[in-house]
Amino acid sequence: MDKPEKPNYYAIIPASVRYDNNLPSKASLLYGEITALCNQKGYCWASDSYFANLYGVGKSTIQAWLKALEDDGHISRDVIYKEGTREIEHRYIRISVEGIPKNQGTPIPKNRRDNITSINTTVNNTSKNHCAANAAPEFSWKSVIDYLNEKTGKHFKHTNTNKGLVMARQHDGFSAEDMQKVIDHQCKLWLNTKDMAQYLRPSTLFRASKFEGYLNAAPDEPKHEGREYWTGG
Repeated sequence: MDKPEKPNYYAIIPASVRYDNNLPSKASLLYGEITALCNQKGYCWASDSYFANLYGVGKSTIQAWLKALEDDGHISRDVIYKEGTREIEHRYIRISVEGIPKNQGTPIPKNRRDNITSINTTVNNTSKNHCAANAAPEFSWKSVIDYLNEKTGKHFKHTNTNKGLVMARQHDGFSAEDMQKVIDHQCKLWLNTKDMAQYLRPSTLFRASKFEGYLNAAPDEPKHEGREYWTGG
């Protein structure tokens, strides 16, 4: 069993998770536990077995909760397999901090502030609520989906699931140009191929385990003239 990091004193469950009616029972509590286990980079390393023992349920139940949280864009998961096998070597769970408010309602005692250092660090580094007044424009995730639709002729919607996929890659440090490049290159490879055209979708193109590989395979090409991909706001 993996040894998870020592939980922080506080768990954070934003309103977007608490009032998500699509989530199964206790999935929101699992989200809170993930926030408490995140380190300063925003990762949770705990295994399904750890969570199963914590909540007294089977691993399949934990997997269902994690899938529901991921499908609704509240978390993202990166899985690294042992070379040449399908055995999981490492799994990283990221939280979406967009719904975490800038100021909590109850003051935190000074002697307990160090218990939430990792969560505060994650929020300070990634949440738009902590940006300075002169910060760069907000990353427009909807433009990614719109551009994919334009290139493929499909009609993917601005759902929480698609938002979570795009924003997770943006949180990884990938730019608007990176995402446009992946869409362009994979369309050239797959759009006119019957068996592969179905994979021109957000869940494939922006999957954590695949995106960087697609990007590295794409040749450098000049930008399209006369188009702004990310306008912000």
